Amino acid sequence: MTTGKKVPEGRLNRFARLAGLGARTGAGLLLSRGGEAAAERAAEQVVEVLGTLRGLAAKVGQMASYVDGILPEGQREAFEGALRSLRAAAPTSPPEAIRAVVEEDLGAPLGELFAAWDDAPFASASIGQVHRAALADGREVAVKVQHPGIDRALAADLENAGMIQAAVGAVAPKALDAKRVFAEVKARFLEELDYGLEAERQRRFAALHRGDPGIRIPEVIGARSSRRVLTTALARGATLEEAGARDEHTRRVYAETLWRFVFKGNLVGGMFNADPHPGNYLFHLDGAVTFLDFGCVEPIDGARLEHARAMHVAALRRDEAAFARSAARILGTRGGRFEELALAYSRRCFEPLFGSPLRVTRDYVLSLAEGVKAMKQQILVKDSGFVQLPPGMVFMNRLQFGFYSVLARLDVEVDYAAVEAAFLRDAGLLE
Repeated sequence: MTTGKKVPEGRLNRFARLAGLGARTGAGLLLSRGGEAAAERAAEQVVEVLGTLRGLAAKVGQMASYVDGILPEGQREAFEGALRSLRAAAPTSPPEAIRAVVEEDLGAPLGELFAAWDDAPFASASIGQVHRAALADGREVAVKVQHPGIDRALAADLENAGMIQAAVGAVAPKALDAKRVFAEVKARFLEELDYGLEAERQRRFAALHRGDPGIRIPEVIGARSSRRVLTTALARGATLEEAGARDEHTRRVYAETLWRFVFKGNLVGGMFNADPHPGNYLFHLDGAVTFLDFGCVEPIDGARLEHARAMHVAALRRDEAAFARSAARILGTRGGRFEELALAYSRRCFEPLFGSPLRVTRDYVLSLAEGVKAMKQQILVKDSGFVQLPPGMVFMNRLQFGFYSVLARLDVEVDYAAVEAAFLRDAGLLE
């Protein structure tokens, strides 16, 4: 794992590295007929390049490490093992550069801001890295600091992605609306550079779940936070891999807590935390879960929130017709083969409620990926009724693939319908 390297910022430099990575890994797998050794070498190259680039590139690698259906099945084990290291600890930025960001943003020498500071980060991700520190009153804190130059690197990645979007838009059918989809993705990722906004969202989630002993959200230390620095109470806990090895009862409580956090946020709070990264969850022996990272949050409001609530209530009541009507409204479908596939996919996504109690498995998540593939095949089919995802829906796919993949790692049967019905009744949204 590369450490202490400056983030490459230039658009062409970053584009060339990604292009070269694709050529090297693809050729390596092809020439070796997909052998184990080739898969391992290719995976190591992916981790090195994506980790050094950080930004959107690292996000893609981190997501690939846990989302079922992304990695080629023949090489999945080799790639997952290597990419897991990227998820757990992306390459870090030099200590002196990190200190400079903290002092510049908080307006004082580091020694005045913190009573203790550890130059070695205990976590590093695509946008920033996290350091242990202590306040003057003795409280232990986690200080997340943006990688120096990551704003320019992210802008370069988005510009490269914009070139791809423009090329797609030139040949794709008008219904695809690649420009709008890209604008939505760009807005969410740029928001992740504003730690002040993240702090505000973290407080909102904490307020929504206050009183729930199973959901823990670290307190934000406002006096030591800014646009590029976010200080919170230090949290400790087990990883998803460790949680997955615990007894069945504890794993069930974890899954119930995760479902409550996600869907109470969506349906009651009107907020979707759109980064279900396993590193953002810390698991405790009593079944509680600490939730970290609120940088990518998708608002859910207006008619979309109304239709989403109706879909969930219909699923809880096992009302197939009402569910289909609400799904068609939220997706904006207009008949034809595409609507048929879209409604079937939506229904499949809600199987944890319709079929509750249910064990979410990798095979189930893979079946969702097949459903998306079937819908994509209708883009160029004449009179299929294809429609673009409505505004605000682009990141919801992270729910089905990212979040459900996390639940699959816990491998336990859960009565998700009972969990959801309880908090909806408490909020007055279910009779």
